[in-house]
Amino acid sequence: MLSAFKDKTLLITGGTGSFGSTVLEHFLASDVGEVRVFSRDEKKQDDMRHVLQARDPGLAGKVRFHIGDVRDERSVRDAMRGVDYVFHAAALKQVPSCEFFPMEAVKTNVVGTDNVLHAAIDEGVGKVVCLSTDKAAYPINAMGTSKAMMEKIIYANARNGAGRTTICCTRYGNVMCSRGSVIPLFIEQIRRGGPVTVTDPSMTRFLMNLDEAVDLVRFAFEHARPGDLFIQKSPASTVGDLAEAVQGLFGRTGTRIIGTRHGEKLYETLMTFEERLRAEDMGAYFRVRADTRDLNYDKFVAEGKVETRAEESYNSHNAERLDVEGTVAKIMEASYVRDALMGREGGLL
Repeated sequence: MLSAFKDKTLLITGGTGSFGSTVLEHFLASDVGEVRVFSRDEKKQDDMRHVLQARDPGLAGKVRFHIGDVRDERSVRDAMRGVDYVFHAAALKQVPSCEFFPMEAVKTNVVGTDNVLHAAIDEGVGKVVCLSTDKAAYPINAMGTSKAMMEKIIYANARNGAGRTTICCTRYGNVMCSRGSVIPLFIEQIRRGGPVTVTDPSMTRFLMNLDEAVDLVRFAFEHARPGDLFIQKSPASTVGDLAEAVQGLFGRTGTRIIGTRHGEKLYETLMTFEERLRAEDMGAYFRVRADTRDLNYDKFVAEGKVETRAEESYNSHNAERLDVEGTVAKIMEASYVRDALMGREGGLL
């Protein structure tokens, strides 16, 4: 699939984050012509630039850095000129932060996505893959609600892509060791000698590593039709088992139950009852086809479907459940965990 990127220009919004850093590790050694990293954090860009120059001086020249914010339409359009493909990862993701500042989530996740997609269509970009989250399915918090609206923006623009820009979406559960996730927090708490803090041991979460996150985007890129949603089949564990697995690797310091945080769910839903009706099983992934009905109100009155929902959603309560031993094996797939066990500073790039 990487052959499709030969001599092409790829733009990654939010490119200094966990996902963008992993994409660079996958793509830099390929024949991609240029990778544009678009983000608003000059410090992270400078850090990434120096790491690239030290690690891969011969390939670092393929990367171009653009300071900007997806909220600012002009800066997005400046970065979009001459781009062939886009991976849109820029977002506000922290549930508590979005809960207290919901309009900030709207500005980045909703308005920012609309800016990216309109710029991509106007510039004739070939394909755009957008990153969403399980929290967009049956949202109960501001972050999930903003991501649900983001998905609606994606599907609306996919229908209006001028016939030349294919826009699709991927939906993730918990990506292990991404910035702000719980495994690095557990490791740091153990290193300080304190107990690990668990909100609710019975909570379940999907477990996906960063390489799998990139593989999902690559799969979507290869198979996308306008408005498609792609979901990876992933195993899940309880938060209690996850805490026990991390302590089994790094030393037991005890567990303290702190209760759920603002806007937290008991389990993650990656595919709703309604979406499962039109889902296609593609082996390791699901494809949820776009709803292609038009805005003809007569049809809504005169026509319909008997089936409106499947028997169950696809969520972390009914997915493959890992025990503690299986959870240990899964989290060991993360380079952050392996580096931390060897005393190296786990990190990105």
